[in-house]
Amino acid sequence: METTKKITVETTVHAPVEKVWKYWTEPTHIKKWNNASDDWHTPVAENDLRAGGKFLSRMEAKDGSFGFDFGGIYDEVKLHEVIAYTMGDGRKVKITFKGQENETEVIETFDAETTNPIELQQQGWQAILDNFKKYAEQTTI
Repeated sequence: METTKKITVETTVHAPVEKVWKYWTEPTHIKKWNNASDDWHTPVAENDLRAGGKFLSRMEAKDGSFGFDFGGIYDEVKLHEVIAYTMGDGRKVKITFKGQENETEVIETFDAETTNPIELQQQGWQAILDNFKKYAEQTTI
């Protein structure tokens, strides 16, 4: 059996873990940061944040030329600490949140897929994580 390569992306958000968690998990916020570039957006986000719960984000090019659903089922949810899920294609993802005062380290590890090069996958997921960091640090709602 082939061992799946794991890819890790990470960032430090200058915000307390409670805010980071809220912005990461609430659909209203997900729709505002869940894209890798400004020519993409997430018009639909649904999230049942509990073990066994499902999530779905619809990611689309703003010009309507392409779009896809990104979803899965949660395997583990520990408030302000860990979110782990299995994507629709069976790949696993684990996100850890390490809060210390007004900073939160977000580490996301995921199983690589076999269609695109590892570097491209890492760049795409990192771009989304960087967009999240920017959103969480600049938004005060």
